[in-house]
Amino acid sequence: MIVILRIAVFVILALGIVAAPGLAQERPYFVTYDHHMEEPGNLEVATNPVIGQARGINTFIGNWTEFEYGAKGWWTSEFYIDSQHTMHDNALLTGFRFENRFRLLLREHRVNPVLYVEYEHVNGADKTLKEVVGFDGKEDHSEPNREARLEHERELETKLILSSQIKGWNVSENLIGVKNIHEGVWEFGYAFGISRPLALAASANACTFCRENFTAGVELYGGLGEWGDLTFKGTSQYVAPVLALNLPGGTTLRVSPGFGLTDQSHSTLVRFGVSHEFSGFGQQVRKVLRRNR
Repeated sequence: MIVILRIAVFVILALGIVAAPGLAQERPYFVTYDHHMEEPGNLEVATNPVIGQARGINTFIGNWTEFEYGAKGWWTSEFYIDSQHTMHDNALLTGFRFENRFRLLLREHRVNPVLYVEYEHVNGADKTLKEVVGFDGKEDHSEPNREARLEHERELETKLILSSQIKGWNVSENLIGVKNIHEGVWEFGYAFGISRPLALAASANACTFCRENFTAGVELYGGLGEWGDLTFKGTSQYVAPVLALNLPGGTTLRVSPGFGLTDQSHSTLVRFGVSHEFSGFGQQVRKVLRRNR
């Protein structure tokens, strides 16, 4: 387990050092979404490993690699590739997701609503825990990969995102609904996040580890049962402090040690994230396409 943590930290730091110039717009959260959208024409590339542990279940590393593009000021689109590796088992790709977020009010308001729609095509071995809904629990991850991968899930996921900026604080609430396209009932979950930069005013001199480059906060997320049985009973619930560092040049590093609050939860979910934003990506692609005509 110590070796895995060392490798994850090394990869994150290495990527942060070699990243090319860009402009970081990364939110500090891993599960919760706020109302900030990707800048039009910019591309953000990120990887987000999560190390999960629970008694009686093999430790695993789930990961989603994301490509986030600012289509419009009110529209952000993302494509995800999921994978995982379970100790004493094998590693495999587990599927993909296609997400779109639509900001309903362009100007800043006390509460800023965003509509989220995602199509998921993953198998039963997926362990990213990008969201927790219904009665999802640690036992869902106890099945060997060779058996879990045979289960195919094609799901529609929706979220109502409500986000506010209050004197430097971001407060975000997400209500989540997930439905298997071919069968089953709607499953529900939630995510709540609150965060704030360690300093609101910029330092007089440029520096990497200035307080204003750090954002700290906490997430609370879990399942809410399903259609006809809305409840906290028998669900997984997590609390997770978050810390993000925005490096000069457009790279953001994040870490979040999460802790399960119920018997159905994993005991710990340690998340890491590294992202880099490429400014003007869309314009550069259009220039290349015009030259090749």
